[in-house]
Amino acid sequence: MPPRHASFAEFYPYYLSQHANLLCRRAHFIGSSSALGALAQYVVSINGWWILAALVSGYGGAWIGHFFYEKNRPASFARPLHSFMGDWVMYWQMLTGKLSW
Repeated sequence: MPPRHASFAEFYPYYLSQHANLLCRRAHFIGSSSALGALAQYVVSINGWWILAALVSGYGGAWIGHFFYEKNRPASFARPLHSFMGDWVMYWQMLTGKLSW
């Protein structure tokens, strides 16, 4: 169980510490990118299966990263909202080059 944090700003450094392995971050990035692609496809097709595909690819990429590379338990199990926010902050930081991947 991750320690309690009063705010997302306090949580995010802990979140990053749980994503130190570059392969884990890459799995997150690929999963999140695939989720965005599936959501775009949903908007175009209005086919609800793309929502499911977005969830499976997004969480699947993250969980593969944790279980196979980082060897830790995803923070989303204990802190789902902060973890969801952390995923997208980390994604943006990797996309913009502020965080290596």
